[in-house]
Amino acid sequence: MERYTPKQIANSLNVSTTTLRRYEEQNLIPDVLRTKNNHRFYTSIHFQAFTTIRTLLKGYEIPIVYEVMRMTKNKSFEQALWLVNEQQFHIQLEKQRVEEVLTMIQNANFTKYKNRKLREYMSIGEAAEIAGVNASAIRYWEYEGLVHSERNKENGYRMFTITELRKILVISSLRKTVYYIENMKKLLNELNTPNYNKIECSFQLALENLNDQLLLQFKGIAELMKYINFYQQMNT
Repeated sequence: MERYTPKQIANSLNVSTTTLRRYEEQNLIPDVLRTKNNHRFYTSIHFQAFTTIRTLLKGYEIPIVYEVMRMTKNKSFEQALWLVNEQQFHIQLEKQRVEEVLTMIQNANFTKYKNRKLREYMSIGEAAEIAGVNASAIRYWEYEGLVHSERNKENGYRMFTITELRKILVISSLRKTVYYIENMKKLLNELNTPNYNKIECSFQLALENLNDQLLLQFKGIAELMKYINFYQQMNT
């Protein structure tokens, strides 16, 4: 049985030993063995567990990675694989969304979105439902001056025009790739011009980022499968 010290694994994965201990405390890896002098030592399955964590974190969010690792430790292999599969479904939907919004921007006659006929004025709830975001996100974007609403004269509720809905759709699609408010404002201003070059470039960047994330997710799955195989071989 191969043995590794915490420092050996930390150096190999370019992390600190504190990080390794944190993963252990979070119950993400198999139980750690001790020497007679009560020093930690790891085996090959621990090495693979740490490698899997670090690789998964490049393509998935922390809560998902931690849940997948706990499931695997508990030998709930199918559940772990279904969970990562669900995340790939989400990224597929995100890609479709970015492509749909890009098509919408290029279409001068924007009266429908996803086969839904748009009204001249929409409530914040309707705008949020169409864009697939929380109403609180739209309120924040309005606070930052990215979108603007009008008030219903009868009840004082926010109402958004089709023009503002276009902005909401653009923000919701690019918020992961356009990080600064001022940059987003400049892109949104381009919606008022006949030339959408900068916006189209931003959407292409968003699609490239999604492609990169998909590749990283598959690399994480490859390491996860190696880790699962370790467990299965131990039980045969």
